[in-house]
Amino acid sequence: MTETVIAKSTSGAGLRRSIGQSLLSLSFSTGGLLTGTLLVLYFDIFSIKGAPWALVLFPGILSVRGAIGGLFSGHLSTGLHLGTIRASYTRNTNDFRLLLHGVITLALISGIAVGLATSIFGVFLWKATITDFVKLLAVIIATMALSVIFISPITIAVSIFSFRRGLDPDVIVYPIISTVADVTNTACYIFSLNIFFTLNNFGYFLIGILDLIFLFVVVCLLVKNVKEEGFARMVKEFLLTLMFVAFIVNVTGAFLNKISGIIGNRTEIYVVYPALITTSGGVGSIVGSTATTKLALGSIKPSFSSIKQHLNEIGGSWIASIAMFAFYFTMSSFASKMTMPSHLLRFLAQLLTTNILAISAIVVISYAVAFSTHRRGWDPDNFVIPIESSLADSVTTISLLIALTVIV
Repeated sequence: MTETVIAKSTSGAGLRRSIGQSLLSLSFSTGGLLTGTLLVLYFDIFSIKGAPWALVLFPGILSVRGAIGGLFSGHLSTGLHLGTIRASYTRNTNDFRLLLHGVITLALISGIAVGLATSIFGVFLWKATITDFVKLLAVIIATMALSVIFISPITIAVSIFSFRRGLDPDVIVYPIISTVADVTNTACYIFSLNIFFTLNNFGYFLIGILDLIFLFVVVCLLVKNVKEEGFARMVKEFLLTLMFVAFIVNVTGAFLNKISGIIGNRTEIYVVYPALITTSGGVGSIVGSTATTKLALGSIKPSFSSIKQHLNEIGGSWIASIAMFAFYFTMSSFASKMTMPSHLLRFLAQLLTTNILAISAIVVISYAVAFSTHRRGWDPDNFVIPIESSLADSVTTISLLIALTVIV
């Protein structure tokens, strides 16, 4: 069996290595500040009269695309460790081809599922109509199509590059990709909303054409791969995850609305919010993805007690996340020109409290999902990062809401 980065880890050296690589990967979460800045700059677009669902759907876009990105990066990382996927940009394995086709297919299915779930919530929240559903569905499918075009090649490149350089893709890939995906998805969502609602009939035509092309591609992939066992298993198992994700992302959207009501014009919260959820999801991916690889290699047992053998990854990623939260505090305070000591201390306390509440929950969730799915004979890579990344958004949002409510 090929020795991997994980197998080489020892206690002291392993913790230092984990902190270093976690800081490297989580440092890309600073891109979440760009996502937050886009949210602030284009906040009026999320308030379009013809789209009362725009803000509620925003966390759903990030979460479901994060879930698919988590599945993609998780399979790539495990496949590279096991040798079922080659660290090559061309002439890769059949497993790689099926994985890529599965990701494209699931992007469409997930977009439709989240759109439907948001519309059902909308019946109670803003009395959604069939027209609202059609508009929402058109925008989210276009957003998912654009995200596939831009994000998938980057995911492949980062996975192969990190593995070739002797880094652990389980630690590196998803935290980097989740940040890139959040910025890209936000830009794609804003672009789709703009095109659809500002160009009138021409905008409807452009978004409609993009949706039809995406639908045609997915139908072709389904016809070609439906009898492939790996493809069918991936889609089937992810659909179980998707039912959960489609519900939980709307919970996140509802809590985000509550936060909006509490913070008013505190732009520093909007700026750091995407970075907070990205970092929390990154910690969960590090813990969960390294656990799934260890399970595949047989170096840990599928039980919660084996978490003692995983403390290097947990401790290293958590320490790195605290450092990142402190960095977000500094950058956001500077950008919002916050100078009063009482306001600075309050903001710092709110972010650190959010970290403690969110990361402790995410670590337990990620590890529990990894060993419980493995024991049931399922592929943990189809569940761990998709579930934890979606829950990370909700858990972090709720943790932030608690911190904002308690520390005033």
